[in-house]
Amino acid sequence: MTNTDRTGSQIDHLNIGVADGASAEFYSAVLEPLGISEIMRVPHTPEANQLAMIAFGWAQVKPFFWIVDAPGSAIGPHTHLAFSAPDRATVDAFHAVALSAGAVELRPPGLQPEYHATYYGSFVRDLNGIDLEAVCHH
Repeated sequence: MTNTDRTGSQIDHLNIGVADGASAEFYSAVLEPLGISEIMRVPHTPEANQLAMIAFGWAQVKPFFWIVDAPGSAIGPHTHLAFSAPDRATVDAFHAVALSAGAVELRPPGLQPEYHATYYGSFVRDLNGIDLEAVCHH
């Protein structure tokens, strides 16, 4: 299993509803060590049934993670979102920034051999109750 290519995904993008504007600051800080930044904002346009959204992704590529201003959104239990990290130091940086931005630690950075021998991850819970992870597969 260690020779499996884990770099690709068939998911084009993901939107999550968030409770308030604090999530924008939280995600801007937490995603920065992963090289992910805010790319665009879509304004609230009631006549088009459009909620305000902030898109994150890789600069000059495309947005792939969106937070939607949706107070009262229900986050289901065990909602989990994992971001790929290029190396273990980036996983460590993600974890440190997440905790300083107000996340709750679920698991500190380290090997998670129950997934595979070189799976190195960090697990936190964000301001909305979503479990976040940064993971490096080597």
